[in-house]
Formats: sequence, structure tokens, C-alpha cells
Amino acid sequence: MPQQKRVLSFLKENNVPFTISQHPKAYTAQRVAATAHIPGKILAKTIVVKIDGKMALAVLPANDRISFEEFSRQLHTKKVELASEEEFRKMFPDCETGAMPPFGNLYEMDTYVASDLARNKAIAFNACNHIDIIEMKFEDFNRLANPIVVHFEIH
Repeated sequence: MPQQKRVLSFLKENNVPFTISQHPKAYTAQRVAATAHIPGKILAKTIVVKIDGKMALAVLPANDRISFEEFSRQLHTKKVELASEEEFRKMFPDCETGAMPPFGNLYEMDTYVASDLARNKAIAFNACNHIDIIEMKFEDFNRLANPIVVHFEIH
């Protein structure tokens, strides 16, 4: 549990009810959703992006893809692009690569959440590794992460 210490402490300090469960090791969001038996529209994948060179988190449903052009258009920025693992790996010292939780505020970066995900009652996400999932109410996530809601997903 040392990997999840930061996010679990954050949730507990803020009195947020959540559940944590395990699933067989999986690396893609859709595979995690399938092995954890969680609908892809509730399971969030966290993607590290660069917005005009500044790192940020984009959070969207597991079964959707991100439109960088639409994302950039809605933010009125010059460029939104995928950050490389090399660029962001050290920013998440307590997480396995690709298993970052959707709380940019814990890592000193902005969080953008897909409008489709924001319509859900619940959100589930990787708990800093590829076998644990945290599930909680979306309203609690919204209150703690204070994400900017944007329509950047492609179904």
C-alpha cells in the first residue's frame, strides 16, 4: 500500500468515503475496466498532457479517446499534446508509470476532466498501480480535485 499512501491519506483527511478493490494486473484502461468489472464510462483513465508546454492531467472515460485538437480549441491554447513517459515519470514518484490517480493537485498540476465523466454519479481510477482501483462519488472527486470540465473526448 505504500504506493497509494498519498492518495489514500488525501481521501481520508477529507473524510471521503471510497472503496478500494483489486483486479488482475492490466495496463490499458479498457482492460482494467473488463478485469475489474467496472463500466468503461465510470473508469477514468488519467493521461499526462502538455498544454502549451505545461504539464497537466486529462481525465476521461476508459472507453473514450482524447481529441487534442478539440481540447486545444476549447482552452484557446496553441497546442495540447501527449507527454512522453520520459517527461512525466519523475513527477509521480509514488506511482507505477501509467497508473496515476486523477488528482493533479497532489502533483502540482491542473486537472481537466471530460464532460462525459462529469455526468456520472461515480468515478473509479487506478490507485497508483496496475492492480488496485479506487471508486468514489464523482461529487467528492469534483470537490477535492477541482477539475476543469472540458469536452475533449471522442467516443
